Amino acid sequence: MGTVTLGVSIAVPEPFGGLLQERRAGFGDPAAHGIPTHVTLLPPTEADASVLAEVEAHLAGVAAAGRPFPMRLSGTGTFRPLSPVVFVRVVEGVEACTRLQQQVRDESGPLVRELQWPYHPHVTVAHGIAEDAMDRAYEELAGYEAAWTCSSFALYEQGADGVWRKLREYAFGGAAAGVPPQSAPLDEPAATHH
Repeated sequence: MGTVTLGVSIAVPEPFGGLLQERRAGFGDPAAHGIPTHVTLLPPTEADASVLAEVEAHLAGVAAAGRPFPMRLSGTGTFRPLSPVVFVRVVEGVEACTRLQQQVRDESGPLVRELQWPYHPHVTVAHGIAEDAMDRAYEELAGYEAAWTCSSFALYEQGADGVWRKLREYAFGGAAAGVPPQSAPLDEPAATHH
């Protein structure tokens, strides 16, 4: 079956995700359009394709036990000089992200792995580009703010073309992701006008 490169992350929702992706492209980062804007829970990890069903079951269990939480981004940070990355900081939701990534990589599950660096939730906006472009990203997004309620995370696979594609989304509390809440049936008017 071969190996697949998987990642697990929290998508930054619209309009924030698209805006940050456009800014990343504008700074000259060639990876911008191949990587949806996200907060990583599991960095790129090679796995045997035969364990995909086990991975999906494991992630469904992690999500079922989780609950939505507030996420807030504010300002910029960098991992330079250790790693050529400029990011938007996660200032609310850090504990929840940290707990989630530990559950995703739990030693009882199929995605056990050591991390190269200590876990630090963030949203990359520039990676491996010219220093002046990294400086520009750091400065231009220094006042950036966004907030939303995180209600799910997703499993992604990196294609041979380097593009990350969502395989499945996992909503917290076991609810199906992307299913709208029930509303009044269409044949019953919500209000009667006289």
